[in-house]
Amino acid sequence: MTVPVIAGAGFAIVAAVLAVVILLQRRALRRLVDQAETEHQTARGHGVAGADVARAMLASLREPALLHGDRIEAVNEAFATIVGIPVADILGRSLADLVAPEYAELVTLAIARALSGESGPAMTEVEMSDSHGQVTRLELAGAALDSGGRRVVLLSAVEMLPHHEAPGQSMLPGRGQLALDSLGEGLLTTDAQGRVDYMNRAAETLTGIRREEALGQLFSALAGFVDEHDRRSLPDPVQQCLGSGSRATLGRRALMIARSTGNELGIEASASPIRGGEGEIAGAAVMLHDVSELRGLTQQMSYQASHDALTGLVNRREFERRLGEAVEVARAGRQSLVMCYLDLDRFKAVNDTSGHLAGDNMLREVAALIREAVRDSDTVARLGGDEFGVLLVGCPLDKARQIADDIWRAIGEYRFVWKDRIFSVGVSLGLVEVTGESNSQEEIMNAADSACYVAKRQSGSHVHVYSSHDEAVARSRGEIHWLQRLQAALRDGFFELYLQPIEPTRPGSVGGPAMEVFVRLHDDGHAILPAEFFPAAERYRLMSLIDRWVLGAALAALAAGAIRIPAGRSLSINVSGQTLADPTFLEFVVEELDRSSVAPQQICFEVSETSVIGNLEQSRRFIDVLHGMGCRFALDDFGTDLGGFANLKQLPMDYLKIDGSFMRDLARDSVNQAMVTAVISMARTLNFRLIAEQVEDQPALEAARAMGIDFVQGHAVGRPRPLAPAA
Repeated sequence: MTVPVIAGAGFAIVAAVLAVVILLQRRALRRLVDQAETEHQTARGHGVAGADVARAMLASLREPALLHGDRIEAVNEAFATIVGIPVADILGRSLADLVAPEYAELVTLAIARALSGESGPAMTEVEMSDSHGQVTRLELAGAALDSGGRRVVLLSAVEMLPHHEAPGQSMLPGRGQLALDSLGEGLLTTDAQGRVDYMNRAAETLTGIRREEALGQLFSALAGFVDEHDRRSLPDPVQQCLGSGSRATLGRRALMIARSTGNELGIEASASPIRGGEGEIAGAAVMLHDVSELRGLTQQMSYQASHDALTGLVNRREFERRLGEAVEVARAGRQSLVMCYLDLDRFKAVNDTSGHLAGDNMLREVAALIREAVRDSDTVARLGGDEFGVLLVGCPLDKARQIADDIWRAIGEYRFVWKDRIFSVGVSLGLVEVTGESNSQEEIMNAADSACYVAKRQSGSHVHVYSSHDEAVARSRGEIHWLQRLQAALRDGFFELYLQPIEPTRPGSVGGPAMEVFVRLHDDGHAILPAEFFPAAERYRLMSLIDRWVLGAALAALAAGAIRIPAGRSLSINVSGQTLADPTFLEFVVEELDRSSVAPQQICFEVSETSVIGNLEQSRRFIDVLHGMGCRFALDDFGTDLGGFANLKQLPMDYLKIDGSFMRDLARDSVNQAMVTAVISMARTLNFRLIAEQVEDQPALEAARAMGIDFVQGHAVGRPRPLAPAA
């Protein structure tokens, strides 16, 4: 359950309890309406105009009231004060225009019934907001009056807030007091000077002080607030509220420090003004919601999203974010900055001879060596595969070169032992100095990569500082080579489809994807994985062409019977971010479906969170149109960018595909289990089915099945296999 939902539930409970108090006010409210009807009848007997009497009576009333025909014809100052809107801005408008949108229809219907003489509820509860967003909850009672041959409605209002009483008095009698003490949220009230005159049991627990000791003390003497990141003091919400006359809320980064115990809690605090009968501020009502546990889970999820699961280093996305921030500082001339790009030598030999488990262990040990060689203030990241990045902030170039030499020497002397084998690996490092004249973050990354390319090909120490000539060398020898190979593959058909099965975790499951299609590049008899050629394809804007080839080949194979999927199941096809941004791709998909005669229900498109967020409007149109035709959609790599989920939940998705990093060691990793459990709960709430990818062993498979995941994919189910020709 999210924080707004929890807080909303707490406020709803408080409102229900406070309704007990309103019962005592209803008799007075009924007497006011009866008085209006009596005075109106008396006025008619003396020949006085009903509308004039009503207006005069409104002006003399202390209770908030207004006169409503087709529009508001008269209103007293008491009503204007309680809702925080000037009289001139109320007259001539419909009451339905002033209340919150969800109450407009209810108010319109109630007034129409009263004007027509129909019976209806004696009282109606509504909410109104002033120009500052301050919300006031009112209970309205109405009585129909005849005015010059037509009907009008006299509406009187009572603000639904607790009575403010002297210190030491109980705000609510008996059952109401017990109800407030049963709330999980802390609730306090203060007088106009900010001194506490009531607190419930939850507030006692949160502040660490008994209510008898708290009464009469300033709220600021009970608790203080600081920002959880920089420990900056935050203002007292009670004094903010009393000073401004409007609601004051502390942000989600607030920590509350209990003065009596020194305990720190993650608290969402809000203070709302309590107004007296004349509209004056009589005190404040304070709500304290403990979000410490939720923040802990959020921090875990944030850590997972910004760190590499294998090495514990920050990941590429977080590294690029920090680099972007550091570049802005360097441009202002306030700090020197050097970026270092590292690429391991001979790492492929470890994977090829001893397997990926050995490679993973070696990467963890190398990551530890790099961390030991740099300063505590430096950022070390795993950028992908056997590539690392180091961000040296506040570091002159000479010092950065010394640190790079230390890393090169440490890894060169390192020996990795696996079973009966001993491996020696090396590393190439490229350095680039960031100055006020440096260009974009992407160009800095490319420059460091180019310097690393040159370092890898020079003799002696494999450390090189970037110069403008390096990029031309690297591009001409490396990237241009990939461009030519990809263009030839698209032209001559050197790509090949691979299929990996997706299995349901429960027998008899209906629907869902049956397999996923992948692409490989064939070169000299070897199948090259996408991780090797996709970066160049993205840089040269070739991803849309590759995705078109994959879709066309997959539909042709389905039509020819080379790919067979069970009835009611579908084939998953990935769509890249570049392709989602291509406005012509949607038309291409529709034409290919029509040409191949493949039913749209047999296709499930997989799109990643980051791709959809980066092209939200184009993605929305692509998904809406094809989903309407019958195609299915899966949100791939879910959990790597939770900040964007508020947008994604509005899209018609059928499946969430849990990012493979969360499935690693699932049977034993309690953090991953907590993350997957949270994702499952979210998916069930939104009616999504779940797919777990990279399920590589039997314990992970059993854990996924036990946790209620719907489908699994990975080596534990089946490895990717080349597409066999149709029989």
